[in-house]
Amino acid sequence: GMRAFAINVDVSSGVSGFLRPGDRVDIYWSGRIAAGLSPQLEGRGNGDVTKLIETNVSLIAVDQVADQDVTDAIIARTVTVSVRPEQVAALAQAQSSGRLSLSLVGADDDSVAAAISVDQRGLLGIEAAVVEAAPEEEEVCTIRSRRGGEVIETPIPCTN
Repeated sequence: GMRAFAINVDVSSGVSGFLRPGDRVDIYWSGRIAAGLSPQLEGRGNGDVTKLIETNVSLIAVDQVADQDVTDAIIARTVTVSVRPEQVAALAQAQSSGRLSLSLVGADDDSVAAAISVDQRGLLGIEAAVVEAAPEEEEVCTIRSRRGGEVIETPIPCTN
C-alpha cells in the first residue's frame, strides 16, 4: 500500500550528504501562505512560514542508489521516500508550492514529533501588536458665560 515519491534536494535541504537508504527523516515545508488562507496569520506580515508536514518517513533511495551498505557520502539531488497515497498528494503540493527540507531522525529515536509551525514573528519572538481603538469620548458641548472674574460652563445638547 506504500508509494515511492521523489523529493528534490540540495546540499542544505538534503542534510549535507548524511542521508542513506533506510534512514528516516522529518519533512519540513517552507513557503508563503497567501493572504486569507490562514486565520492565524491575518495581520501578521507577509505569511512566510515553515511547517513540519511529515514525520518519520523512510528513505528508500538516495539519488539512484538503493544500497544500504554505501559508506561514502552522497550529495544527493533527489531522495526517494516511501509514503502512503494521501501523503504523495500532500508532498507533491508542498514541493510545487514551496521548498522541502529534510531533518535526519536518529537511529534509536522512536518519538513522534508534534505539529510544528514557525513564522518569522515566532522565530524572532515578536508578538503581534494589538492595536486597540481608543474609546470614543462622549462629546460634550458647553456654553461659557462670564460673570465678573468667574467663567461658568453650562452643558447643552450637541447639535452638530
